[in-house]
Amino acid sequence: MNDLEKQLAFITEIDRLKAVRRQTMVKPDNNRRENSAEHSWHIALMAQVLKSYVEEPVDINRSVSMLLIHDIVEIDAGDTFAFAAQHELDNQEEQEIAAANRLFGLLPDEQFEAMRALWIEFEQAETADARFAKAMDRILPLIQNMANNGGTWVEHKVTKQQVLKRNQYLQAVTPKLWAYACQQIDLAVQNGWLIDQ
Repeated sequence: MNDLEKQLAFITEIDRLKAVRRQTMVKPDNNRRENSAEHSWHIALMAQVLKSYVEEPVDINRSVSMLLIHDIVEIDAGDTFAFAAQHELDNQEEQEIAAANRLFGLLPDEQFEAMRALWIEFEQAETADARFAKAMDRILPLIQNMANNGGTWVEHKVTKQQVLKRNQYLQAVTPKLWAYACQQIDLAVQNGWLIDQ
């Protein structure tokens, strides 16, 4: 296979991300389940809009690239609900690594290495670019649930503590968005969308 054939095979394969359903509901479309491709587009655009709230210098193009590829592994590994029970999460990391190797492995060697490295960087969240991307991935579901009267929080009986813990990541990366998230979480409790535990 030449490079173009490999690249087109990858592009064809990642179309399958549109079939991976998430828990988040799309309010404007009769509350159908969002797919992972939509989620990736949404947070990539959100990162560009909210980049001024990050406390450390970031290369927004790298952060956006991470967000565009971060969930590609779900084609093989599936989507895991953020508040799933621990036993549902136990093998997720191994499944996602295998998926990254297979899916990015469809590309020519140089692109495989670059994309796999970018995906790992996002997962480890040790660089400024990755920390910002991870922060965006944390806050978007909060924004969506708040806009949808609690959305999946209500459906799954999610607690205030669970959402605080999930979003605490924002505190160091983007304190202004952390303050906003805390305010929204308190409002969700007042509205009965989150259980106050």
